Amino acid sequence: MKMNYEEMLKRARSQLPPEMLEHKRFDIPKPRCHVIGMRTIFRNYKEICDTLNRDPHHLLKFLSREMATAGTTDRSRLVFQGRFRYDTFERLIKRYVDEFVICPVCKRPDTKIIKEKRLYFLICEACGAKSSIRPV
Repeated sequence: MKMNYEEMLKRARSQLPPEMLEHKRFDIPKPRCHVIGMRTIFRNYKEICDTLNRDPHHLLKFLSREMATAGTTDRSRLVFQGRFRYDTFERLIKRYVDEFVICPVCKRPDTKIIKEKRLYFLICEACGAKSSIRPV
């Protein structure tokens, strides 16, 4: 049973999930926020959560801890206590994506977070990698 390289490569590619072979861009919408008094309103919060395929409460918990302030959801937007600039949200969302969304093995955003006992894992749906992540 001798196979040449080309046959083995074709067989390996046929066993990969279809998402792995697609090349599509992963664009995160720019955060739209404005300050009213001593509150900052993050208007397209739900849209960003949908793009990242993450639970809105998980991202809210991350942002609240990183900015050390209280945040509440109001329909599709977030309201934070305090004045925060647009670039703060942009920087924190990039950190969130790097830590909790992008697969460390194949660098694809097709992941989900699961909890096993007390540990959290990032499971990649494209390559099947399982990486541990810190709890938020």
